[in-house]
Amino acid sequence: MSLRLPMALSEPKPNTSLTVLPGHLYVVATPIGNLHDLSPRARSILSQADLLACEDTRTTGQLLARLGLPHKTLVSYHDHNERELAPKLADELASGKSVALVSDAGTPAISDPGFRLVRAARRRALPVVPVPGPCAFAAALSASGLPSNGFLFVGFLPPKSAARIAFFEKHRDFAYTLILYESCHRIEKAVTELHDSLGPERVICVAKELTKLHESFLVGPAAQVRDALSQASLKGEFVLLIAPQGFVL
Repeated sequence: MSLRLPMALSEPKPNTSLTVLPGHLYVVATPIGNLHDLSPRARSILSQADLLACEDTRTTGQLLARLGLPHKTLVSYHDHNERELAPKLADELASGKSVALVSDAGTPAISDPGFRLVRAARRRALPVVPVPGPCAFAAALSASGLPSNGFLFVGFLPPKSAARIAFFEKHRDFAYTLILYESCHRIEKAVTELHDSLGPERVICVAKELTKLHESFLVGPAAQVRDALSQASLKGEFVLLIAPQGFVL
């Protein structure tokens, strides 16, 4: 009988996903409230990239300081300058520079600046690498109890009341969950308009301050959520979810 000798343990291969490559654009998700939600991969990319394209350089600078990461070259990239800056950053990528794109919180290009830079890179066949992580609407949906087999994320509601009501009326019979962002200044009014447009029994969720100390969820019929919201603190950031008509929690 022959003896089978144990195989020598091979050296673990290095994780190349943690290494920044020249000429690559990295779309890096950052915490929406809890610093511990930043992934080790995101931390590694932020520490190595040649340039950081930031929605607000002050916010990103503070994040880097809290993480103890080295000071980087921060480039202000926001709603008001991205049309002009996207092709310039694409030039930097084409020259071999690595660029990490970050927003103030969450995933860039999701109701935040970033789309035009990613498109500029794609148009020039430059590599774009997602570094996934926190996203407010995904977090809200996952913990809401509303149907998640299909959904429509539409970002922020229009600021005008008539436009919001028209949106609710248009999507009255939408077959999947609707997900919206709303400001603390308009959330109560928006829920009241939703209640009046879609009816008091429509199941909704209002998620506030996700991953933060005062995180909260109000879930139930629109009338119940509206009444609870009138007694709640309206400070913070809100995600509003609307279940399909006929859904029962």
